[in-house]
Amino acid sequence: MKRFAFLALALLAASPLAAQGRGPKRYDVTPDRAVVVTKDVLVHQGYDVVRVETVGNDQVVWYRRGNMGRGRGKGPLVRMVIRRDPVQNKVVFLETPGLLLTAIEARLK
Repeated sequence: MKRFAFLALALLAASPLAAQGRGPKRYDVTPDRAVVVTKDVLVHQGYDVVRVETVGNDQVVWYRRGNMGRGRGKGPLVRMVIRRDPVQNKVVFLETPGLLLTAIEARLK
C-alpha cells in the first residue's frame, strides 16, 4: 500500500511540472512559405509529398517515405499539420517528427 501511495504522490507532483511547458514553437513566416520549405525538406530527405490540403486555418501535408532504390515499396501515408495562429500571425507545426522539424527550422531562419 505504501508503494502505491508513493507512486500516486509522485505522479501528482510531476504533473504540474509537465504542464508548465511553453507548447509548440511558433515561427514568424507565412503559411505559404512554411509549406514550400516543408515540401523542399521532405523531398531532400527522401520523402514523397503526396498532397497538400487546406482545412480551415490549417495546411495538411501528406507524405510517405520513398523506397530509396531498395525495391521495398513506399511507406505508409503520414500527415503533418501546419497551423496558422490567427491572433499572432505565426505558424505552428503539429505532428512533425523531430528530425524533420529541425531541418525545417534551419531552413526557415
